[in-house]
Amino acid sequence: MVLGHEGVGIVQAVGPDVSVLNVGDRVGWGYNHSGCGHCLQCRTGWIGNCAESHRFGETELDQGSFGSHAVWKEEALFHIPEGMASVDAAPLMCAGITVFAPLILNNVKPLDCVGVIEIGGLGHLAIQMAAKMGCEVVAFSGTKAKRDEAIALGASHFYATKGVKELKVHRQINHLFVTTSVHPDWEMYLKIMAHHGSIYPLTMSTEPLLNPYLPFLLNNISFVGTTGGPFYLYRQILDFAAFHKIKPIVQEFPMTVDGVMDALNKLETGEMRYRGVLCAS
Repeated sequence: MVLGHEGVGIVQAVGPDVSVLNVGDRVGWGYNHSGCGHCLQCRTGWIGNCAESHRFGETELDQGSFGSHAVWKEEALFHIPEGMASVDAAPLMCAGITVFAPLILNNVKPLDCVGVIEIGGLGHLAIQMAAKMGCEVVAFSGTKAKRDEAIALGASHFYATKGVKELKVHRQINHLFVTTSVHPDWEMYLKIMAHHGSIYPLTMSTEPLLNPYLPFLLNNISFVGTTGGPFYLYRQILDFAAFHKIKPIVQEFPMTVDGVMDALNKLETGEMRYRGVLCAS
């Protein structure tokens, strides 16, 4: 299996039915490859929800961004804007769309207060995007180590949570993005949610989602499942990031065996800041 589910490359050849892309175009792609093209999900852009969808890790196992070449459907490729570096564009194709989609699809408004739990591969992008949308952004992290970085990224407020039993925030949270590697203390965070607030658990976890029932029920809190978004949002995130000069914080590695092993070791030890990008020579 070829690894790599978000990437950027140059079109080398096109088939006879390709109508938009040309040889030499710079394009990006994410983990959704294609759908049946006929169902409601496909017709509305939600290719990943198609019952016959092809996606990374399940189909086309010989196709991945760690490879030198790949064959993709035109619908799953997106022009990279002029002036945007490929190293900055690639992480937007998965990490970026994961936080951008819920911001766009769930009626987040400039008047809202957006909370982001942890400043990492997803969180550092969520802070930038919510701030550029005009929201008041509150960042939460275990210690104060990332406070200055969170503020520089666009957060208006920062709270360290390690050892804290009760959060005392200046304002209740309308939208809470959970980007930690494990589930947080749901009871602690439900107490700071605004009525009719929404929580977006973006953690990839196989653990059950257990939360206090009455605070969730009585305050009309919504837990919103989200994994990427419709294909049109990929075009929008690239334009949005280019216009607002939103960039992921990346560490670059050569696309070699040693480069891959170095990147994976840094990921394993928690040293990655914040997206590792393999760069072909």
